[in-house]
Amino acid sequence: MIKYISQKQLSIEEFRTPFHAKLLENNRWVQLSKVVPWDKFASAYMSMMTTDFGRPGISPRIVLGALIIKHKEKLDDRGVIAAIQENIYMQYFIGLEEFTAQPVFDPSLFVDIRKRIGHETFDTLTVD
Repeated sequence: MIKYISQKQLSIEEFRTPFHAKLLENNRWVQLSKVVPWDKFASAYMSMMTTDFGRPGISPRIVLGALIIKHKEKLDDRGVIAAIQENIYMQYFIGLEEFTAQPVFDPSLFVDIRKRIGHETFDTLTVD
């Protein structure tokens, strides 16, 4: 089961940090978060899921954001989860509302994600 609520990007002022500092507007992840068609990506991703039963899934924004980071940074599965865990801007990019020191999901989930979406679907998401 997966639920998705259209997550228009939080304003940069709304993202909460433990450091009482504001995120920089010109950071590449902040800028990229504004141009990624999140709703289109989520719709394509969710078309392969069931919304009626099963364990609640991870937000499509988190999954798709992690995939984008993985490919842009050329990281392996564990590396991308560690990078997100360490980087407040990446956490903003994937749609979190505040910084967390916890991993967003287990790296082994990437295996299921790759099986689920396949290369063709990922390619259609990244064409535009």
